[in-house]
Amino acid sequence: MYFKFSFVPSVAGKAQVVDRELFDRIVQDPRVSHLCKQIQQATTDDERSRLKRQLPAFCWHAWFDQGKRKNYCAHPSHLVMIDVDHVADPRSLWQQVREQSLSLGLLVAHVTPSTQGLRLVFPLPQEMDLAQGQSHYVQLLQLGQVDTCTKDLARLSFCVPQEYFLYIDYDRLFALPQPGGEEEQQPIPQQPQPRQPEEQAAQQPQQPQPRQPQQPEEPFEACYNGIPYQQLVASLQELLGGVPAHGSRNNFIFSMAAYLRYVCNDDPAWIASILPTYGEAHDKWQRTIQSACQRAQYKAMPEVVKRAIANARQQMELTASTQSDDPTDLMPPPMSRKLPRLIAHVVKNVPEVCRPFVANAVFPALATHLKGVKFRLIDGTEKEATFMCVVMAPQSSGKSAINKPIEYIVADIVERDEFNRQREQEWKEASANKAANKEKPRRPDDLCVQVLVSDMTNAAFVQRMKDAGGRYLYTNLEELDLLKQLQTNGTRDVGKIICLCFDNGKYGQERVGTQSVTARVEIRWNWNASSTIQKGVQFFKGRLLDGTLSRINFCTIIPDKSKPFVYGRYDEQFAQVLKPYITNLNLAQGHVECKQALDMARRMSEACAEVGSLSDDDIYQDLSHRAVTIAYLKAMVLYIANDMTWTKEIADFATWSLQYDLWCKNRFFGQLVSEEKAAEQLKVHRTRPNLLDLLPDCFTLRQAQELRRAQGMDEAGCRQMLRSWAFRGYIEADTATGTYLKTPKYLQRKTA
Repeated sequence: MYFKFSFVPSVAGKAQVVDRELFDRIVQDPRVSHLCKQIQQATTDDERSRLKRQLPAFCWHAWFDQGKRKNYCAHPSHLVMIDVDHVADPRSLWQQVREQSLSLGLLVAHVTPSTQGLRLVFPLPQEMDLAQGQSHYVQLLQLGQVDTCTKDLARLSFCVPQEYFLYIDYDRLFALPQPGGEEEQQPIPQQPQPRQPEEQAAQQPQQPQPRQPQQPEEPFEACYNGIPYQQLVASLQELLGGVPAHGSRNNFIFSMAAYLRYVCNDDPAWIASILPTYGEAHDKWQRTIQSACQRAQYKAMPEVVKRAIANARQQMELTASTQSDDPTDLMPPPMSRKLPRLIAHVVKNVPEVCRPFVANAVFPALATHLKGVKFRLIDGTEKEATFMCVVMAPQSSGKSAINKPIEYIVADIVERDEFNRQREQEWKEASANKAANKEKPRRPDDLCVQVLVSDMTNAAFVQRMKDAGGRYLYTNLEELDLLKQLQTNGTRDVGKIICLCFDNGKYGQERVGTQSVTARVEIRWNWNASSTIQKGVQFFKGRLLDGTLSRINFCTIIPDKSKPFVYGRYDEQFAQVLKPYITNLNLAQGHVECKQALDMARRMSEACAEVGSLSDDDIYQDLSHRAVTIAYLKAMVLYIANDMTWTKEIADFATWSLQYDLWCKNRFFGQLVSEEKAAEQLKVHRTRPNLLDLLPDCFTLRQAQELRRAQGMDEAGCRQMLRSWAFRGYIEADTATGTYLKTPKYLQRKTA
């Protein structure tokens, strides 16, 4: 008697029959062990699901014709798998059921990848189908939280490393067929334990019934690459014109099924489990799905399916950011408890959920006090403290919490502005009172007004920059769309203005009229803006690859309804505590250098380069360059405000600010940037794992190529990736054997 079961290298991989040698190679693979450790340490279900899909898997229930893991190609292995879920200590449960399991003919027992479950594999009792066999063993062992969605022949069981296995009967599991004997696998007869009459009637052997596509206990995966199938079906349905009218249901169902083949392993039963009937008769609906799956199809995924996946992912992420049931799901990096004294003061009166946002958003106003102050960057160039901050958060989430801190920060500037605004008004009135043939009074040259209202024309903006004489202007924009008012006749792109602003580039306008504003000056402008997430994403579409995103500091607010939304008091005492910091900023001049800040910036830059290199993620690297500069400039502003004194709190805050900024950019725009780069034939994916960690300590070029392919990456960039790793000292090439070795430097780094 022998058993014949299968293995797939990935969820969508080709199935192959498992022998003893292949089995040992799989469970001893270092990559399997590493992935399982990552799964155990994962903090969210999405992260665990993503990591699991990178594991190879056994199919204990069947082997398949031509390697196609589909039910209609399946041959039963006469093995039955039982998953016991949500077990705090699976090894303790194993000790409880060990003796009885062995007496029932147990073949395999192991802890699941999450370490929160126990998996048992038994012979299938004679004349029982999978569902009956599972029920039989569950009742005998008196097991509780059992996964009931494992009754499918093509069901996968993710592999685990050798140390997760609790028991393996190699002799029976890999027994060869007897010479000259039948080639058919023989089921193992099993005498059931005595039952009560009603139980015995319920457990009478029955002929296996065809699986109904809409059974409540569905054995198929719930998500495609992290996207719920319901979301994906809705997205595809929308692209195909929405819910069909009565006369076009059949054609619509056929089209939907034909497209869903690419994300459902070409399995009609899987498609039927997620595709609505749209009011069509069930038999006709099922025949249409079968017909769609029988026609020839292209190997490449159609563009409409790719668009449906992208739209579903974007909608899912936008919804998750505003309606997440789990407040810890996909959360930004937590802010340090011990903050620099200035930041601790300006955030103390805002609600707790708004403090990370406010802590970042006050820098445009703070830096407006600096005039002619320059900082040397790690690349040797010089830069002034330019900050543009956008908060993207749901409606009524507290975006206005920044208004009071800004009001107090710029109070001294506003007081000086009021004096100059009064002088300007007097000049306007004097000019208006002069007759047309009289000489008009000349406009004063020193009417410096720095804090501008959000409603301004481009001419007024240029005039204010000219009057400022090298000082920074500041604006608190109520809505992000107000930036568009700087477009002159719709011809000037806001993205270009943002890029010029960050780099202090030349900006202005030319007019021939004697009363028109004509000026060209270095643009110095700090500003805050707010937007809902949907509008913010829409605003920056089309400006994702021109450097606009990387020059802006992004923030968000994660609503927490469990905590009260209470503001503190802003009074004279608040202003007095703030005053010394503002005075220090006003007095600063010339070049300001801080060795500790530069060293910190170098470390941050190296850390970002390492993350980008090990994940081979161009998007992360592109966004991180200027994000490091922004974080460094924040540290320098705090350094000046703190009376030129460097503290650990400043370093910790700047490091967190960098991580927070990159998290927001990746959260809101990562997928969109990937799509635009893909349109330019740059194959880029976001949120990749450390690829080098997934490879064994000694690996070949072929293994690296297979890993890239498993991650959805092209093989063409593999050699460049290896050269980058070698340049950074992570690996060494052994030309004699054609292999690559992780260097002691890299291995020590991982164990440090």
